[in-house]
Amino acid sequence: MEANTRSSGRLPAAFLTPGSSSFMDFLTEHSPEMLPGNRELPSVQGAVELPHGTTIVGATFSGGVVLAGDRRATMGNIIAQRDVQKVFPADEYSAVGIAGTAGLAVEMVKLFQLELEHFEKVEGATLSLEGKANRLSTMIRSNLGMAMQGLAVVPLFAGWDVNREKGRIFSYDVTGGRSEEFGFAAIGSGSVFARGALKKLYRENLTESQAITLVTQALFDAADDDSATGGPDLARRIYPVLTVITDEGFRRLTEGEASEAVRAIHEQRLQEPDGPRAELL
Repeated sequence: MEANTRSSGRLPAAFLTPGSSSFMDFLTEHSPEMLPGNRELPSVQGAVELPHGTTIVGATFSGGVVLAGDRRATMGNIIAQRDVQKVFPADEYSAVGIAGTAGLAVEMVKLFQLELEHFEKVEGATLSLEGKANRLSTMIRSNLGMAMQGLAVVPLFAGWDVNREKGRIFSYDVTGGRSEEFGFAAIGSGSVFARGALKKLYRENLTESQAITLVTQALFDAADDDSATGGPDLARRIYPVLTVITDEGFRRLTEGEASEAVRAIHEQRLQEPDGPRAELL
C-alpha cells in the first residue's frame, strides 16, 4: 500500500487528515524518529568534542527588543568556526538565539520555525508571544534525554508582543523551564560577564540605537573575559549578529550597520579598554 502511494505521487492519508495544530505532535505520531530528542546516539569511547555556540544577549527598549550574538563556535579549546550565526528569526515578530550544542541547536530552531508556520496555516492565526514561548519550552523539554548526555540546547527567545505592544524576552533551562526576563538577559558561556555589563549600563526607555550599543558593549565585555566568546574580528570583517524586533517585524542589521556600531565602540575602547563606566551613585 505504501509503495503504491509513493508510486502514485499521492501523500498518505495521515498527511491529509486534519489534526493537531502542533507540528511536533504530528511528527510524534507519524515520524517520531525525526525529532532531535528521539535520535539514538552512536556508542563511542572517550570524550567527543562537538561545536558549541556561546554568548547571546538581549535588551528591551521603548519600541521593541534587540537580540544579538557573537560569531564564535568552539570545540574544547579549539575555535571550530569564526562566523557562525546564532540568532534566527522564528517568525515575523520573534527571534531565537542559541547557545549549546551548535548542530542540534540549529536543528531545533528549524523545527521551531516549522512549528509556528504550521500553527498559522492550520489555525489561520498566529500564536501569541506567550504561546510561542510555551511551544519552545515544550521542544526544549523533549530534548532532555540528549541534554542529560551532554548535548544541551539553551535558547534565548525574544519578540514583539502585539497584544501588549512591547518587546519581551524569555530565557530557559535545559528542562524547558521558562522565565521572563525584564530589561535584559544573557545566556551562554560568556553570559556572566555580559550580564554584568548589561546590569550596569541598562536604562529604562532606551532608544533603538542605544539598545544596539548596549548589547554590543556587553558582547565586547564577554569576549574580553571568556575565551569561548568571539569578539568582533575587524580584520576579517566578522561582526556580531545584531537583530531588532519592533511593531514592524524582525530586522537584522546589515553588515554596514553592524560595522558602524562595532567600530564606534572599538574606537572608544582604544582609549578606555574596559569600556564605559557606570555612575557610582
